[in-house]
Amino acid sequence: MKIKLISLGLLPALLFTGCTMIPEYLRPVAPISAQWPKGGADQEKLSGTDVPLAVDLPWRDFFTDAPLRQAIETALQNNRGLRTAMHRVEESRALFGIQRADQLPNISAGAMGSRSRVPGDLSMSGHSLISSQYQATVNLSTWELDFWGRVRSLKDAALESYLASEEARRAVQISLVSQVANVYLLERELDERLDIARKTLAIREESCRIMRRRFEVGSAAKLEATQSEVLLNQARSELTELERRREQSHNALTILSGIPLASESRPLSKVETAFVRNIAPGLPSELLLNRPDVLSAEHRLKAANANIGAARAAFFPRIALTGDLGSASRDLEEVFGSGSMAWSFLPSLSLPIFEGGRNRANLDLAEARRNVAVSDYEQTIQGAFREVADALADRRWIARQVAVQQATVATQTELTRLADLRYQSGAAPYLEVLDAERERFAAEQSLVQTRRALLASMVNLYAALGGGAVLRED
Repeated sequence: MKIKLISLGLLPALLFTGCTMIPEYLRPVAPISAQWPKGGADQEKLSGTDVPLAVDLPWRDFFTDAPLRQAIETALQNNRGLRTAMHRVEESRALFGIQRADQLPNISAGAMGSRSRVPGDLSMSGHSLISSQYQATVNLSTWELDFWGRVRSLKDAALESYLASEEARRAVQISLVSQVANVYLLERELDERLDIARKTLAIREESCRIMRRRFEVGSAAKLEATQSEVLLNQARSELTELERRREQSHNALTILSGIPLASESRPLSKVETAFVRNIAPGLPSELLLNRPDVLSAEHRLKAANANIGAARAAFFPRIALTGDLGSASRDLEEVFGSGSMAWSFLPSLSLPIFEGGRNRANLDLAEARRNVAVSDYEQTIQGAFREVADALADRRWIARQVAVQQATVATQTELTRLADLRYQSGAAPYLEVLDAERERFAAEQSLVQTRRALLASMVNLYAALGGGAVLRED
């Protein structure tokens, strides 16, 4: 009797807490180095301790260019990809709410009335019979007592899926911020390259006019006039190509922003000074806490782990309750009268005996999906580590490349001047001038591209470290 009383006392606790068969979650060991590649963070050691981490620096504080910040703000409000990610979060939240509701009893109220007539030849009394029945009840739909945690495991899996979708939305936002910044930088690069191309075109048009005139008066050969015209057409072709690419880059920025944007010409030199704030890379282990895509992968892993608990619980009996309580009478006026109370209580127990291996297969499936989630999580971490390492390498080596190319442009400009002097004095053919002009133009164009790549590496590092997921707290 004492044991029976103890069991009855534990019933409420089992009813609302119960046990769970979810395996203990252990975060997989990150398959990455504890430090960034050698030299990747050397410059950070000289930056001081006041350099913030990317995740602590909202994008409005990281970017200093006002038009870019306005473009990012517009994109965050109107980009369709980000809207889709937000709607998926809402979908996952609703699915979690549905799964959570299964833990609670489903109680409803209803009323019913019926009236029927039985002919005499079907009645036991031999006379026709008219019968009536009216009832009003509160109903308890089939409610599973979650002793083994099956419903709770499904609820936990739905919660983790919801949290994964929220982190995925933050990852989309980071990607959108970096995409807008990179396309904006590409526009500025093309604006400056167009300026260089237009100035070069004007110089070559003047040179071509002079060479034609000199040929007409007999002081220059036709070959030299033709060579100057070839150089002019090359400049025109390059200008046309740059115009095409500039228009396409603006189209890309418009798509990212979600609404039409006014096209404004601003060369890269106008925005590159203090374009972004300096940030510290931190430690590789911080990627596990700062990167939304890594957090999303971990939540998916936890959801797969919870589904194993649900699959395990399916091997055990299911206990469900169904019932109703109310009043019933054959006269409508007496439905709520004395002695009209009616009730029913239908507990049921289902024990799996033979199901053709379905439960075993479901458990194998859940475990296989958990293993897939583990591999996906580890692969996501490795990808995040490589993105940061690549961005650190880019920022380090492209900065050196910019210095080298600046020296190259200066040298090539002087070489062009000397080649022109040699031609004017008759010491060199005009072809030497043409070659020097082509090399100088190519060097100037390449320098602008590299300067843009340096700024892009800073943007990519910020995104790779998890920056841009939060707004500034005003």
